Amino acid sequence: MENSNKPPKVTGIGGIFFLSDDPKETRDWYSKNLGLDMTEWGSTFESRNVNDPDEVNQLQWSPFKKGSSYFEPSKKEFMVNYRVQNIEELVKNLRENGVTILDEIEESDHGKFVHILDSDGNKLELWEPTDN
Repeated sequence: MENSNKPPKVTGIGGIFFLSDDPKETRDWYSKNLGLDMTEWGSTFESRNVNDPDEVNQLQWSPFKKGSSYFEPSKKEFMVNYRVQNIEELVKNLRENGVTILDEIEESDHGKFVHILDSDGNKLELWEPTDN
């Protein structure tokens, strides 16, 4: 099915991002004590879609240095990345619902991204993977 025909919605969690005093120390602790495989960006968890075993999904776990502006304007120490489908239509619907859209949809090798604020002022990252 072509993506523009898919209903605009969240399909899963794409990442969990949080602030840390020392991201390297945090990554090292999780690697040593909980066995997470790490890169400089954190750890990537892979899972298969139960409805389509050929589809592999990823969840990125990443500590960010306290003081990072990436979570602004939220005052929270975390940000959730949601996997979405049909991001253009979803953003259109969010605008119609009065949701604060913080930036324009950006495209990269990893897919399309946009940031919004929820009703509590939490910054959320919406991500439509290139494999969607």
